[in-house]
Amino acid sequence: MKIGIISDTHNLLREEVIHNLESCNLIIHAGDICNKDILERLNNIATTVAVKGNNDKGDLEDILKEDEIVEIEGKRIYIVHEKNNMGINLEEVDIVIYGHSHKYNLEIENNIIYVNPGSCGKRRFSLSLTMAIMNIENGKIDIKKININS
Repeated sequence: MKIGIISDTHNLLREEVIHNLESCNLIIHAGDICNKDILERLNNIATTVAVKGNNDKGDLEDILKEDEIVEIEGKRIYIVHEKNNMGINLEEVDIVIYGHSHKYNLEIENNIIYVNPGSCGKRRFSLSLTMAIMNIENGKIDIKKININS
């Protein structure tokens, strides 16, 4: 299972991001989509699971939840926009995907993988534009950082 992980697109879906997502079986968006059309475009590429970010207002506010849990190949993935707003017992998950900071991060703590794909939308300060691709196969998890050059 190949999963595209993005966050903080802020109403901008770059062609390079679309190209990287086209081969994915699933897309996870960790919030701050800012436009329902972006969510629809993502769903046209692959099934998309998205959560509400602090900038998701209007139509998105009504259709997105604060957090989501998905299970893929026996791995439980918890998705939330802000790492500080986690509302579950983390002992029940294998992976936490979050956004908000616009800064890529990958770490393991207490046997839980934490992934922030960074931002692949509007550039914030001098931070790099990034996303991640995660492969889950036979219980093995592989996460690759993708730098967006456009």
